[in-house]
Amino acid sequence: MTEHEQLLTQVEAKARNTRPWGWASLPAPVDAATLARAETALGFRLPPLLSELYLRIGDGGFGPEYGLLPLFHSPPAGEPAAVTQYLANRARGSRDHDWPWPEGVLPISHWGCAMYACVDCRSPESTVLLFEPNPGDPDHAWFVDASSLSDWLRAWVDGTGWYDEMDEDLEMTPWTEFRIRATPVRTP
Repeated sequence: MTEHEQLLTQVEAKARNTRPWGWASLPAPVDAATLARAETALGFRLPPLLSELYLRIGDGGFGPEYGLLPLFHSPPAGEPAAVTQYLANRARGSRDHDWPWPEGVLPISHWGCAMYACVDCRSPESTVLLFEPNPGDPDHAWFVDASSLSDWLRAWVDGTGWYDEMDEDLEMTPWTEFRIRATPVRTP
């Protein structure tokens, strides 16, 4: 069994045995047509590991804190689905140039208080970012949560994520590509 396959097996086992807040049961996985529709709406492909999570394990409802957002339907907690949230954030950023949303950065999990875990779908490692807008400064609202989606999932499975340890002195690394990647959306 490859390391990748082993991680998917561990995530699937934990997903079947835990329910984030608001989820009564694990949603069924999406089909290939739904994944293709999501990628078309987004304008980019999802990283292979993220695609496999949705295709193999479930359409959200598992993972850290409130769990992975579904691709299209709204989760029980009432947050918009991942595709809807991304498109809304990009549209809002085209109107409010102080708070642009970076291209290719898909929100995948809501932390509460307007904070999101996001996957940089343009990075080769599928870097997971933390969007934390509460201090009120867009240039200091983006942090590297995990160097890869694999590492982020491994931390959840192992119970070693920053959200599990609640280290008061934790200082996350700022995501330095924010302004480079947050080009305004051009509307016709």
